[in-house]
Amino acid sequence: MFKYIHQLYKEQKITGEQLIVLNAEWQSFTDVCGACGRIKNTLIPFSYSVFIKKFIFFYVMTLPLGYVFTLGYYVVPVVVFIFYVLASLETIAEEIEDPFGNDENDVPTDKIALDIHNHIAELI
Repeated sequence: MFKYIHQLYKEQKITGEQLIVLNAEWQSFTDVCGACGRIKNTLIPFSYSVFIKKFIFFYVMTLPLGYVFTLGYYVVPVVVFIFYVLASLETIAEEIEDPFGNDENDVPTDKIALDIHNHIAELI
């Protein structure tokens, strides 16, 4: 892309001011691409995920011991609700670990790339 921009400048299809602006935009674009690559390649370690699951399990299993005398039988729905919330948070964390995949709820990178391509084609 960088060569293409300079080729346009050599063919005098863009001016020097436009070249400066395009170089700055290209630099910003490559910085964003680098940041996205770091996000994609930084995964949550497996041991961390296993530890969180074990911690949630033991926490929920011991939770009734602390609340049984104050809540009585109401401790059952309270513990179920707390387990539901914590398990849901763990599931959400696993799902957003890879935001650039091909699942339905991932970032639509193909659509974003197509939109960028269309906008650049309009500008050129």
